[in-house]
Amino acid sequence: MNTPTFEPGRLALMLNELRLPTVARLWPEFAQRSDKEGWQATRLLGALFEHELAERAKRRIERHRAESRLDPTKTLGTFDFSMVPMVSKAHVMALAAGDSWLEKGATVLVFGPPGAGKSHLGSGIGHALIDAGYRVLFMRTSEIVQKLQAARQSLQLPSALAKLERFDLIILDDLSYVRKDQAETSVLFELIAERYERRSLLITANQPFSGWNDVFPDPGMTVAAIDRLVHHSTIFEMNVESYRRRTASDKQIGRRRQLSSDNHKLGATTMAE
Repeated sequence: MNTPTFEPGRLALMLNELRLPTVARLWPEFAQRSDKEGWQATRLLGALFEHELAERAKRRIERHRAESRLDPTKTLGTFDFSMVPMVSKAHVMALAAGDSWLEKGATVLVFGPPGAGKSHLGSGIGHALIDAGYRVLFMRTSEIVQKLQAARQSLQLPSALAKLERFDLIILDDLSYVRKDQAETSVLFELIAERYERRSLLITANQPFSGWNDVFPDPGMTVAAIDRLVHHSTIFEMNVESYRRRTASDKQIGRRRQLSSDNHKLGATTMAE
């Protein structure tokens, strides 16, 4: 029985129809190596399909990172753990792997003053989870409240909440800046209730729980929201001086030292003359 052969052009069309772009790109090179080195057919096919799967995984991660709205510069690699000694790096890295806490819809709560690095830490965890194959969405809490309130007004709130189900983790940044007199923030409670024990949230806030009465429409809703959030939660308290303020101060000190050094050199040059 004769082995069927295929013209390269026809094979390219079939691979395109099957949506195997990486195999289409690599098969001539791999086929040449196979003929030269006497590979078995299973080795040739396995090598091509491994590359196809790797490229698909890479493209999927790129899509998920683009949709996440995460700051590309705020990763765990650029986060300075030495500035927040009360935050366990080992604990953060365990969260960054995902697994069990995402499966049970647990929550991460990050408290601290403005500039302490809360958003950076949350973003870093988000980037790591995307690398691990999860889907993440980062939004300012005020923005997601506005979007959900608009959806409620157009009778589309259930649909809007359902669309958020595709994300394994939603990062709500700066919850403390939301005020109940700015919008109908009960939609925020509905988001929390909808994801409770099903999908995870990571929330950053400048204010402790005692200040959350300014966020929700009534005390009962505040208590109910906090109760759900702390049930399965990890809490980080980053009670440190503002990172931005420290950075600005360090730069100012550096400029003063440089100016002092320049003046010293200038004085030495003048005396020499």
